Amino acid sequence: MAVSKNVKTYYNGEWHDGDVPVMRAADHGSWLGTTVFDGARFFDGMTPDLEPHLARVNRSAAALMLNPTVSTEDMLEITREGLKRFQRDEAVYIRPMYWGIDGDLSMNAIVPDQSETGFAICLEVIPMAQADATTTLTRTRFRRPVLEDAVVNAKAGCLYPNNARMLAEAKSKGFANALVADAMGNVAETATANVFMVKDGEVFTPIPNGTFLAGITRSRHMTNLRREGMAVHEKVLSFDDFNDADEVFMSGNMAKVTPVTALDDRQYQVGPVTRRVREMYWDWAASEN
Repeated sequence: MAVSKNVKTYYNGEWHDGDVPVMRAADHGSWLGTTVFDGARFFDGMTPDLEPHLARVNRSAAALMLNPTVSTEDMLEITREGLKRFQRDEAVYIRPMYWGIDGDLSMNAIVPDQSETGFAICLEVIPMAQADATTTLTRTRFRRPVLEDAVVNAKAGCLYPNNARMLAEAKSKGFANALVADAMGNVAETATANVFMVKDGEVFTPIPNGTFLAGITRSRHMTNLRREGMAVHEKVLSFDDFNDADEVFMSGNMAKVTPVTALDDRQYQVGPVTRRVREMYWDWAASEN
């Protein structure tokens, strides 16, 4: 599903203009959902943390029992070549992806065969969120799975129907996103991104417990905050903790920082820490570029 009409696709060793077909009807990925992807961003001529995102898609492939066939270094070179097809002032979403081709017949074709793996990179113009964009959250009855139930250690396409249920429920209640619990009932993340809260000037985020991906952008914010001398805590957080918070913001690759202005009936202001986190991210990205 292309969001924009400006798409470039790397497939079968070359770049193509447009949203070209890459998967066949009988591919393992089409039939049994063995797909993984990652997302990075190009904006203002910068590609912050591009290499870690490309490295993670290879880890995700391995977690889904796919053979990652392209090295991080080669993927980086391919992506940089593709980005030359865009203007510096265009914001591009970078999606490397793998999918299963054949099934291992010795295991009823359920396990993907390691001999061949589909690979593509999709570059698509998607604007960055406005600097003053905010969102609202509500609770959802759907939860994050655990490793014993799903491949939560991968950025896998098969996980996203559950996220879609969360978002659909939130929208039906008049909210934009959902604050999601883990299997124990503690806060894990939102339906689309990691989450932070601020209390008395200190920053808190759910501790990684194997039910959600601790994102690359999340880690970058934590590093930036600590470099500035601010206290950042990874710990078990309840919904009551978030109700009692002074500020709440989401952290994800698409928008980097999204302030939260409501959690059900609880209202928040876009506070100084959230604004500073955003400033620090852009300052860091510019310095890396």
